Amino acid sequence: MRPLSRLQFSAQMISRTAGKGSPGNIRLDYGFMDYTYFSGESGQLGIRLGRMKTPLGFYNDTRDVPFTRPSILLPQSIYFDRTRKLALAADGMHLYGEHRSDMGDISFQAGVARPLVRGDEAEAAVFGKQFPGHLAPEISYTGRVNYDLDGGRVRLAVSASQLNMSYAPGVGDVLHAGSVRFTPVVFSAQYNAERWSLTSEYALRRLEYNNFAAFKNMDFYGESYYFQGAYRFTPEWEGIVRYDVLYTDQDDRSGRKYAAATGSPAYTRFAKDITVGLRWNITPEFMLRAEYHRVNGTAWLSTLDNPNTGDLSQKWDLFSVLGSYRF
Repeated sequence: MRPLSRLQFSAQMISRTAGKGSPGNIRLDYGFMDYTYFSGESGQLGIRLGRMKTPLGFYNDTRDVPFTRPSILLPQSIYFDRTRKLALAADGMHLYGEHRSDMGDISFQAGVARPLVRGDEAEAAVFGKQFPGHLAPEISYTGRVNYDLDGGRVRLAVSASQLNMSYAPGVGDVLHAGSVRFTPVVFSAQYNAERWSLTSEYALRRLEYNNFAAFKNMDFYGESYYFQGAYRFTPEWEGIVRYDVLYTDQDDRSGRKYAAATGSPAYTRFAKDITVGLRWNITPEFMLRAEYHRVNGTAWLSTLDNPNTGDLSQKWDLFSVLGSYRF
């Protein structure tokens, strides 16, 4: 709804059924007020208030729009589905702007927000399992800068967030009151030609646990990256190949130290995914996709849906088919 030329209200509800983390309940996906302070031929500047998508990498903002995704599943090393709610959106305020010139287009989005940490999904992602207490959101920060050249022939971006959470212990809890700080930084690059596109993103994720008795004070970095190529055979047919890598701990890529300390399988600390896929645009409104993943490691699987990690296989396969209609 746009009551004024510079003022817009946007909202969307969503229901998603996908394991225990997304039980199908209807909730607010996003809802915000957008005021454009300035808009001209060379750029714009504005502010948004409410619940907004987190500006992370190339695809987080539109990850639920199938026609904008490069594949059925986004690279799970960067865009975790097991922490989807935590990473997808937050409540707060964002400033955004864009400057267009012959040297290229630069845009930015930066804000202060409170992350969506309530629920089993966030607790399982932070602690690996559920405890009697609960997480609470604290003031957090997020931002992204994009650079586009020649109408998107070259695209570069840097994204960074600092998600702050506190923990209130429950009755009989082995955890003390503590805090968690998650700081991902993502570097993104893409080259688009007439028939083919090359995309790569690299992420460093710092995870800090403070004042937890059971976890002590832990501070470590995770690492992720992928290389992706897409080729458009015709306007209707497109193929994609991707190699996607996730390490939970940069200093323990094989997971052996973790396995020795906890007794859990080492392969729960990494995942290496080879993906091939095919897209068919039957009409401008209707699209079909098919995709195959060969995965070594289980680091991006949800512990809510896989509580017994010993039952998991280190090497596993995933085949998916998607049909999408837009109007």
